[in-house]
Amino acid sequence: MAQHTIVMTGATRGIGRVALDRIAALDPDAHLVLLARDEASSRLAAELTAAGHAASGIAVDLLSLTGTRQAADEVVRRLDAGELPPLRGLVGNAGLQITNDLTENSEGLEATFAVNVLANHVLLRRLHDRFVSGSRITLTVSDTHFGDFRHNLGMVPGPSWQEPERLARIRAFPDPESVVAGRTAYSTSKLAAIHLIHEHARRLPGGVDIVGYNPGFVPGTDLARAADAFSRFAMRRVMPLMTLTPLATSKGAAGRYLADAALGRTRATTAAYINRGAEERSSEESYDPTRERQLWDTAEELTRSLH
Repeated sequence: MAQHTIVMTGATRGIGRVALDRIAALDPDAHLVLLARDEASSRLAAELTAAGHAASGIAVDLLSLTGTRQAADEVVRRLDAGELPPLRGLVGNAGLQITNDLTENSEGLEATFAVNVLANHVLLRRLHDRFVSGSRITLTVSDTHFGDFRHNLGMVPGPSWQEPERLARIRAFPDPESVVAGRTAYSTSKLAAIHLIHEHARRLPGGVDIVGYNPGFVPGTDLARAADAFSRFAMRRVMPLMTLTPLATSKGAAGRYLADAALGRTRATTAAYINRGAEERSSEESYDPTRERQLWDTAEELTRSLH
């Protein structure tokens, strides 16, 4: 019988699916609650159950903050009803990268920021007081937030910080219809995610850790699924050759690193940045308490009706 619950997003494909299988194997006492779109959550939960693991699914589109709050409410309902054992972990692996800065969600918010920043905030705020001591929250971030060639390989522009309210809206960057603007929105959202991790670490109950996990450049995943046909082909067929070098991480390795971070097998202090398999410092720009508080206040304001 499961002894604790781990909630996970972004588990249906790519590094998330690898991580899910490893978490299930290494933590047989966990009931895995999978948040995914449409029937993917229940289908994946059924596969795990058939393999002897405790699992259930909740359908949600993280692009909708209202839908995200409803999914979090359902997790809380099941916890409070005793249908799930105590909550001990959250793995926020879902992410979005699109090819412009013009895409809004149904609530009028820029899509990349909504999924990569605000959806995690909504989940954490709703589940805040349900985490038991010894919990670990792991959010997938990205080394694109450094903004230099060493980390971005010239493929993703560095972040361009602005007031958080501006980042939450479309047309925050020049030439918003361009791929450059879309990728700048992505790297900036990942910087924002690290800022928000730092602020949540100050506010979570004692004994509850939160960390950011960077998989490095992982070719062959579906993160670039909204890109043009040539870019998708390159990511899936050409770029995987880079995993033979230190410049990239294979999907399998990245998933294993994510699972180890989520299960606490990778030692790290709360608010830490885990680069692949070890705690390191994130960019100097990412340590800014003033920005972190401003981002928190904006996230609170944008999601106030969902509290």
